[in-house]
Amino acid sequence: MNLKEIERVVGMIQSHIFKNSNAYATGMLRSHFRGSGLQFREHQVYVPGDDVRFIDWKLSARSTNTYIKTFEEERNVEIVVFFDLSQTLLYGFNETSKLQAMIEIVALLYLLAGETHDLIRVIIWGDKTYNLPPKKGKEGLTIFISMLERLGLIDENGKVVMKPKNRLISISESLKITQVKTYLARRKEVIYLGDLSLIHEKEIWNKLLDKKHMHCFRIYSPIDKNVQTPFLFKTINPINGKKRVTDLNKIEEEGLLKKERYQEIGVHERYLERFVRVLV
Repeated sequence: MNLKEIERVVGMIQSHIFKNSNAYATGMLRSHFRGSGLQFREHQVYVPGDDVRFIDWKLSARSTNTYIKTFEEERNVEIVVFFDLSQTLLYGFNETSKLQAMIEIVALLYLLAGETHDLIRVIIWGDKTYNLPPKKGKEGLTIFISMLERLGLIDENGKVVMKPKNRLISISESLKITQVKTYLARRKEVIYLGDLSLIHEKEIWNKLLDKKHMHCFRIYSPIDKNVQTPFLFKTINPINGKKRVTDLNKIEEEGLLKKERYQEIGVHERYLERFVRVLV
């Protein structure tokens, strides 16, 4: 995929992401991930109801009016997204895989960051760790799409390759935990994005979610959930093409993480809207 093709795909994704969105999404990103402080903006004439703590007494003493200082939030927020690859991400609903939903969610974050002047750092957990530089807007999205193409995960139209040359394998869980802890120690806003199929140390992950800067989003498909249906379900493994039959009555939903900053988003939902709304 050459640069022009990448730009074309980025344009397609950008159009799709923002087709039904508005300033509401940008506002949610601002309200959920706070800046590091406040910086002075300008003086305004005091009116009843203004916070008296912000009155500039020195300026007011030299004038016939009373003035207050106004401030705006510093937006130098870096959001670190851990993009967890696994073979089960190729399953989904109605031709939308979990991997496709995850890609669009990351694209949305890049585009929103372009409006809020934040930075998005994506760390892909694959056969090794791929650490993309912190970027925002179309520039960051272009780098992200280029990496996915290098890994053989998307085609020239930005669609997920259902039989990628490199299987969706991932680094060890202990290494994942170490990397998450590193960025939490730096007080970065950390997002886990994946289906949790390779997560086993639930007690450790629950402790990580006690940190106010940690956020976990599990992307799931209907078949990942407990389904009480009295018939067999036929599927085809997207990796090796083998057919199999699953008894849906025997599927039991695994007890996953139980924390306030743990959310589940289904590919059968309006997942982009859902993602934005859980940031409230």
